[in-house]
Amino acid sequence: MTQVFLEDGTAVPVTVVQAGPCHVLQVRSVERDGYEAVQLGFEDKPRRLASRSERGQVAAIESKRSKARAAAGVELSAKADCEPQRFVREFRGPASVSVGDALTVEQFADVAKVDVTGTSKGRGFSGVMKRHNFAGQRATHGVKKCHRHAGGTGMSAYPSRTFKGKRMAGQYGNSRVTTRNLQVVSVDVENNLLLLRGAVPGPNGGFVSIRQTNKV
Repeated sequence: MTQVFLEDGTAVPVTVVQAGPCHVLQVRSVERDGYEAVQLGFEDKPRRLASRSERGQVAAIESKRSKARAAAGVELSAKADCEPQRFVREFRGPASVSVGDALTVEQFADVAKVDVTGTSKGRGFSGVMKRHNFAGQRATHGVKKCHRHAGGTGMSAYPSRTFKGKRMAGQYGNSRVTTRNLQVVSVDVENNLLLLRGAVPGPNGGFVSIRQTNKV
């Protein structure tokens, strides 16, 4: 994150996101797949680190199955003919692109606000004060060595159990998070950079998915 100054001199905190180029790996259609979507890949992956399936997703690889399908007259899907991609995501909806195209940050030139989806930072097994912002127990008057304790979690004789969803200690973070309605402050087409007002989920260098928000 950093900050930029608007024309009126206001300092705005922004997150700099590299949003391209993204290769179009597949285009889903209703006739073939039953739904409309476009599959995008970001950041080249060295071929020596890519599995055969990852290489076969972007380039044609001969195999017994492909030869048998070709002999049977089955039309093979088009390949993007690019390097294997590290981050692959599918976006639902119609798209006027074809396999092999490269999308840049210019797609967001006329977009005012976006939704950003990523994986939040994992914080491991955390207590209730860190995970749920509990106040904890008192520091005096009989509270003995359990000042950060959750307190009572059980019920009375009826229903004699703990309800599901009770806020307790446990895994915190490392989950899918969407930050909605972030303002697009600036678009750097030359360097494929997107400046978004505020913070986005995940650590520095993490992968995120960006789409135009549907909030009014």
